Amino acid sequence: MDVLLLITILTVIFALAFDFINGFHDTANAIATSVSTKALKPKHAIIMAAIMNFVGAMTFTGVAKTITSDIANPDNIVNGSVVILAALIAGIAWNLITWYYGIPSSSSHAIIGALAGAVIASSGFATLNGSGFIKILQALILSPILAFVVGFILYNIIKLIFREKNLPKTNKNFRRVQILTAALQSFTHGTNDAQKAMGIITMALITAGLHTSSDIPLWVQASCATAMGLGTSIGGWKIIKTVGGKIMKIRPVNGVAADLTGAFIIFGATFIHLPVSTTHVISSSIMGVGSAHRRKGVNWGTAKRMVITWVITLPITASLGALMYAILNIFF
Repeated sequence: MDVLLLITILTVIFALAFDFINGFHDTANAIATSVSTKALKPKHAIIMAAIMNFVGAMTFTGVAKTITSDIANPDNIVNGSVVILAALIAGIAWNLITWYYGIPSSSSHAIIGALAGAVIASSGFATLNGSGFIKILQALILSPILAFVVGFILYNIIKLIFREKNLPKTNKNFRRVQILTAALQSFTHGTNDAQKAMGIITMALITAGLHTSSDIPLWVQASCATAMGLGTSIGGWKIIKTVGGKIMKIRPVNGVAADLTGAFIIFGATFIHLPVSTTHVISSSIMGVGSAHRRKGVNWGTAKRMVITWVITLPITASLGALMYAILNIFF
């Protein structure tokens, strides 16, 4: 078998594996609040999230096109197929490490950092698409800040509207609403996160001369959506436990506010074709809601641990991507 074709096949396999792992690693965030408040049983929440993620992944492709062309031009990368494979291996490794320790880190940061590191190791800094890469970084940095602010404001509005209502009855009603907001958040997760692997596969196909544009082939879209849906069905209990209980004690009204905030920010990013970290957005929306509810009720120790992980993910995965490229380049 031709070596380039072999690397491309391996890239597709690893990209689908990345989406599968992303399914149980990141999707847990989307249903964490509804599981922690017992609005949904874990089994039902996972089935719903798997379906809604699949539907979301099949609906949009704009983020995938951004990943394909805005980080680096595939035609300008030396040993492009090896670069992409190295980035995927590095991204998967970091996802598995953080999942094992129950840390809700960002799959988006992982794959983008790993790809940038592998590209630099292969072809130098000049090969990075400066304006496109900065635009992606700005979206990754600003989206959690925006989620915190919107969550804080939205929960204060909800408190104002329901200040005269009976608390137990209000929470019971919000628990029903949470089923819808969890489904919405799972859908928006699919519209953004599944597309990252779609963009990576399309980038690999262009590098191998098997595709000529940034348009996403239907088989790539369907296979990535399926991989994420299957990954979601496995569940990510460690992440659910951290996001759903260790940031703050979540009640149904808190969960609805956090879910709506997360869905709004994620879908807004999808609409303008920008990849964001769904992990960052959802966790930050919970922190914003928690601060509006009772500042001392937020476990800032857990929040600090998350922020540290978010900050170190890009440089660590960039280094891992460069290291994996150096190793693979010996064999290919």
